[in-house]
Amino acid sequence: MTIVYGLKNCDTCKKAQNWLKRFGVEYTFVDYRDQRQSPETLLAWKDAAGGWEVLINKSSTTWRELAPQRKTPGSDAEWKLLLREYPQLIRRPVVVLADGRVSQGFSDNGFKKLFGVGA
Repeated sequence: MTIVYGLKNCDTCKKAQNWLKRFGVEYTFVDYRDQRQSPETLLAWKDAAGGWEVLINKSSTTWRELAPQRKTPGSDAEWKLLLREYPQLIRRPVVVLADGRVSQGFSDNGFKKLFGVGA
């Protein structure tokens, strides 16, 4: 089963869910503001994304409003604390496929490639 992690009011998450419904892909949606993810999950997402810097949405209002010292965590532990406190900083949506692959963000072509749908 595919799991889509994001925020229920996020337009990009809604677009991703609409795409999945349109192409008949079964999924479960998890709002990671309501269900905070474990430190192990955050580390797995970081590894799949290619690092903390890639996992974070630095164009978000939340990021811009952070104190400067919070924007430069020096360790995995500090990053995990920051993301547990501000899960909305994670670039959305995070999609975990049944085979364990992790994808981040949404685009029509990206999802077609990820799910092997369309030309």
